[in-house]
Amino acid sequence: MAGAFVGAFGLLMLSTFTSVLAGGPLSTKRELVNAAYEAAVGECLNWEKADLSDAQKVDCSATHKFEVTGTADITAAYPKEAPFPNAEAWEKIAQDNCAQASTTYMGGKLDPKGKYGVSTLNPDEGRWSSGYRQLRCGLQVTAPSGAPLPSFGSAKTQDQSSVYDPGVCVALAENNTVGDPIECAKPHAFEIVGVVQHPEGPFVAIEAQDAAMSEKCAAIAAEYTGGADLKAKNLLVTWDTRAEESWAVGSRKANCKIGAVPQGPNLVAWEGSVRNPNGAPLTTANPPQTTSVRPQDEPTGAPLHSESGKSPSESGKPSDSGKPDKPSSSPPPSSTENR
Repeated sequence: MAGAFVGAFGLLMLSTFTSVLAGGPLSTKRELVNAAYEAAVGECLNWEKADLSDAQKVDCSATHKFEVTGTADITAAYPKEAPFPNAEAWEKIAQDNCAQASTTYMGGKLDPKGKYGVSTLNPDEGRWSSGYRQLRCGLQVTAPSGAPLPSFGSAKTQDQSSVYDPGVCVALAENNTVGDPIECAKPHAFEIVGVVQHPEGPFVAIEAQDAAMSEKCAAIAAEYTGGADLKAKNLLVTWDTRAEESWAVGSRKANCKIGAVPQGPNLVAWEGSVRNPNGAPLTTANPPQTTSVRPQDEPTGAPLHSESGKSPSESGKPSDSGKPDKPSSSPPPSSTENR
């Protein structure tokens, strides 16, 4: 999932990270979490456990799941006697206090449809009752469900395009939308076969992007599959495009992918992988999202993107068009769809 943001907000770590900060005797775990919660702007945090009990500060060049973009003290609006906010109130608090902070942190260049979403670290009910009112604002790379995905390097220096590595499969979610990374052996909407880097320069119209992606993705898919007859498998090649507002902040990457032939407007789930088992090793970015997202003990929701007000399930992330990902209706003869 800022300066224009996209997608929608769901509270992050409301009952996971912050619950570890609640009362009780101090422990090593609590000290680690407190150290992370006190992270300064520009510092990065990482954790492995679902309850975030092992959260700690790390160098931003290393794997991390949260980059601090600002802090906020909401005591004036929520004095000590104020009741603990519900989910809707937390949503407004995050929007009011962290959206602009993250945009400013990124120098006004936060991709509205990119992989980074704005999130917050909030005090839990125990700390809230004691009068604690500090928030940590931050950026995360997240799956459509809001589950945090590994991030590498400061967001300030990364291409923000919402792409996955080749070999990643993404689930078919509710309402005909694209879901989280999932094992390819399970039913999924698409298998990512490659990433195309668009050139620098003025924005390329969507129609022109489609034409370029159709040709490039056909070649990428042929190499990825070893020239498999996709049509015989009822599969076809499709791709993503980059919106003009994403292009304006430097996002130039887009995924090529393979999916089942849709039934009318509806995506169709399929199982297995079409990757050539004898093909060359896949080239991955870091690698970031190369495995399925494990369910968390507590839902985190999606990241905040302030402009559209729509959730990933509404917007069909990672498509930039605001519609569920779908194949081009008229690929050129070179497309593997026509084989």
